[in-house]
Amino acid sequence: MSANLAQTAGVDISKHALDVHLHPQAESARFSNDAKGFKAMIAWLRRREIERIVYEATGAYHRSFEQAMAQAGFILAKVNPARARRFAEAIGQLAKTDAVDASMLARMGALLKPRSTVAPSENLDAMQQLLAARRALVKDLVAAQNRLQIRSLALLRRQLKERLAQIERQIAAIDRALRERLKAAPAMKARFDILTSIPGVGATSAVTMLLEMPELGSLENKGAASLAGLAPIARDSGRWKGERRIRAGRAHLRRALYMPALVAARWNRDFKAKYDALVAAGKPKKLALTVLMRKLIVLANVLLKENRPWRPKPA
Repeated sequence: MSANLAQTAGVDISKHALDVHLHPQAESARFSNDAKGFKAMIAWLRRREIERIVYEATGAYHRSFEQAMAQAGFILAKVNPARARRFAEAIGQLAKTDAVDASMLARMGALLKPRSTVAPSENLDAMQQLLAARRALVKDLVAAQNRLQIRSLALLRRQLKERLAQIERQIAAIDRALRERLKAAPAMKARFDILTSIPGVGATSAVTMLLEMPELGSLENKGAASLAGLAPIARDSGRWKGERRIRAGRAHLRRALYMPALVAARWNRDFKAKYDALVAAGKPKKLALTVLMRKLIVLANVLLKENRPWRPKPA
């Protein structure tokens, strides 16, 4: 088969190596997951006609690779590992090795043509790392607070209080770093100001919305709700109508929307009216809040698309 035919490259990313497979050429190679390996891989790919590079989100391991391939001008498609695994099972691929996964990703990319991924800028990537570290610290803070409630020994209580103070200082330092990076990015700061104009959306929620869904403002409203995992999924078969439920999507974003929705249910006139109507109709309060979360992400998408702050409707 001619190497001039457009190829989809599947890349399995591990800590130390990049396994690459081309489809339909069925050609494979391995490179180191470092700057030297990126350079060699780019040179290897440029000798072929590459349509897109498909890879899984792997946290810290894919960031440098993603930046290097984007700077080289390749079209990227980052896929959810769970979705990739389901595709492998659907095609009967039960074995799992780095080389097999690279081949599977190449086939998946060629058949499904997943949405292109825009690699984050250096500033956005740094902010995403800061936000992830903040989430981990908040988790540690809650765990330490819970342990403090059940400890009776003076030594242990003193150590836990010191740990709590340390975590709070670290969270404050991260918040300062996020604010500084926002100031250094005028376009993102303008988007941040639009989001915080919405009643109930605080600084942390706004930053989370911007970093967890950089596409916000460029999507259709249904697409924004779906990416956030706030679009009910149908479960019907024949005459049977199953209960609609939300699933998948970006969990960190959903959690960030919970408190703003709760505030909006109490203090935003339009949102409160919607919430009260749903509860009065017999809907569970949790479902009513989920509806408000979906309304919030749709509202944020509209405001960013129209580049305007929130304004209350005339009475």
